[in-house]
Amino acid sequence: MSPVEILRHPDASALADAVAARIITTLVERQSAAGHAHLCLTGGRIGTAALAAVAASRGRDSVDWRRVDIWWGDERFLPEGDPERNETGARAALLDHVDVDPRRVHPMPGPDGQWPDVDDAAAAYARALAAAARPEDHAAAPAMDILLLGVGPDAHVASLFPGQPAVHDERAVTAVRGAPKPPPVRITLTLPTINASREVWLMAAGAEKASAVHFALTEGAGVLQVPAAGVRGRDRTLVLLDEAAASKIPASLGRPSA
Repeated sequence: MSPVEILRHPDASALADAVAARIITTLVERQSAAGHAHLCLTGGRIGTAALAAVAASRGRDSVDWRRVDIWWGDERFLPEGDPERNETGARAALLDHVDVDPRRVHPMPGPDGQWPDVDDAAAAYARALAAAARPEDHAAAPAMDILLLGVGPDAHVASLFPGQPAVHDERAVTAVRGAPKPPPVRITLTLPTINASREVWLMAAGAEKASAVHFALTEGAGVLQVPAAGVRGRDRTLVLLDEAAASKIPASLGRPSA
């Protein structure tokens, strides 16, 4: 597991722009090295803002979007096109504005698709991940070159909520019922799949995230109650914060974004 790198940004807008620049640079570097890249998206305010910033960037076309596989870390189990789906927000913010290969965009299923039962839908997504995995990934999923995660005020990541069984699930993907944040039924990658990623980037903006960030970065924090404390990339783990979200960690912890 990689050590945690903390980068501070003046505000949410600067954070979104910085994440966007990093996404573009990292995808270009990965495509240069391997010919393709895997990008795993998140929802939420800052995650969607970062995607919109990619779309608005003059550098976005330096990425060969047709050679990027797009995945999601979690999804609300709602019909295709529902405004609450992370997929819907990602398409509006970025994917509808770049030349992606539709065959390489992998949304999580909803109840209106082939698998109306959430457990069957989660299993289907696990099969899609396994089919894309390569021997060098050493996991039942491709090693994501970038896996984006927001951090909730309760320190949840993806749809791994404190105290819920999904936090300890060893399968690649699992269904979630009774999530404390609506809607209650969801699909999520599990910690083993998240932690098989090359790079994991946790993002948080706003004072309401400050306590969660503090607990996530506290040594010895229990993963069951602080799921954000349990995520690490194989090669790199970035915690990308605005100053409001960083307000409860020591000023000496982390460094300003370049």
